[in-house]
Amino acid sequence: MLGRGPAKKVTIFVNEDTQRHAAPLHDAIMTFLQHKGVTGATATRAFAGYGAHRAIHTPRVEVMAFHLPVRIEFVDTPENVEEVLPTLYEMVSDGLIEVQDTTVVKPVRARVDAQRAVSHQRTQGPAQLLRVFLGESDKWKGEPLYEAIVKRLRSMGIAGATVYRGLLGYGAKGHEHHATLLHPTRDLPVMLTVVDVREKIAAATEAIEEMLDDGLIVLSDADVVRLVRSRGSTDGSNATDHSS
Repeated sequence: MLGRGPAKKVTIFVNEDTQRHAAPLHDAIMTFLQHKGVTGATATRAFAGYGAHRAIHTPRVEVMAFHLPVRIEFVDTPENVEEVLPTLYEMVSDGLIEVQDTTVVKPVRARVDAQRAVSHQRTQGPAQLLRVFLGESDKWKGEPLYEAIVKRLRSMGIAGATVYRGLLGYGAKGHEHHATLLHPTRDLPVMLTVVDVREKIAAATEAIEEMLDDGLIVLSDADVVRLVRSRGSTDGSNATDHSS
């Protein structure tokens, strides 16, 4: 299990249409990493890019739409990384593998024993629903405003927050916000929702008002039914609360 301390971060760049044994190479790499017990890996599909061949891959050109780069990234112990690298070298014949020293600050949580008893805790009561409407391009001290708001709410102990990205919308100014072929992420509408007790929502509203220059805040009364699944253990500890 990956613990706190020194580790290695591996980043692999391959093309989406590269094959290995009649299957996508990125799928084969993910399957191999899982089979070798790597703690976790993430594959993301890039919007555009170019590599050693100097050809720009972009979805705007139909013939290149299936040739986009895929980025695979994982973090594990130096020993585990050294074990999987030789096979990765052999698998990635046309691509890039990058290895960096890193430090794990918060380790992965150990798996809970599947044999432990599962129970549900149910609570119900009055609450308030807070909705914030803003633009995706709005900034707060150099970072996206919606990310800054979520960080602020988390630091305030708010139970949970969810950010939704819109496809189309317009606001009080009558400007239509939508994605275009040349600008796929041009100031799309964003909605952030929070549910908590009245006192915390009042504090959250005040904090968000200080950060929001152009947007809309909506408050609604709500009746919350909350289900929390917990797993009993021999030491009497409770499971983590997953709020959303």
